[in-house]
Amino acid sequence: MTITSTTNKHVKEIRRLRRTSARAKAGRFVAEGEDLVMAADAAGRVALYVACAPGLARGRANWLEATPEVLGEVSILASGARVVAVYEQRWSPVAGPLAIALWGVRDPGNVGTVIRAAHSFGASSVALGPDCADPHSPKAVRASMGAIFATPLARFDELGELPRPIIALVPTAPQRLLGPISKGTLLLGGERAGLPADLLAGVDEQRAIRQASGDSLNAAMAATVALYEATRMAAP
Repeated sequence: MTITSTTNKHVKEIRRLRRTSARAKAGRFVAEGEDLVMAADAAGRVALYVACAPGLARGRANWLEATPEVLGEVSILASGARVVAVYEQRWSPVAGPLAIALWGVRDPGNVGTVIRAAHSFGASSVALGPDCADPHSPKAVRASMGAIFATPLARFDELGELPRPIIALVPTAPQRLLGPISKGTLLLGGERAGLPADLLAGVDEQRAIRQASGDSLNAAMAATVALYEATRMAAP
């Protein structure tokens, strides 16, 4: 079957899933592009269905060929996409030994990049606290470069839900972050507000990333540097 109408039920759902509220209600999200679908396959994640360009289905289950006009309607990429897939969201409890937690990180690109860094450096999970951007938004999914399919995601509201020790990354902390760090949680706040004072009162340590000059790093850069530092001397 080839999807030829923009009123098709799958096309309508893909459009709805552009909205945060719709994703939360359905527990689903969209991944655009063959690279992301390949990453999902490698992680063992099976799409609920895939809308694809003619000739790509080749008898694969749940793959539905669609006209270029339909794909242009559902794709939000500037160049369009030949593959648009829908997946179920997966949430897990916060897992150790080493987790990274975000509080008030509102930029979806930063959230997606943190997920990518967590996967690259072997963090056990990414925990998202209050006021964080939706990791399943299109921008976050693209920024994760497919790591969203392989990295456990968790939600948390209180520090007690995170593995100890909790090390807060604070630019003004007098002590520098030094690895290796084999267990616990690296905690980062949003770029502007940082971590609230009452939250910092409950962490085990505060550490800073050494910089030669310039303003503080954004959340994605800080998380990447911190994860590298935490794991760079770990045994292979």
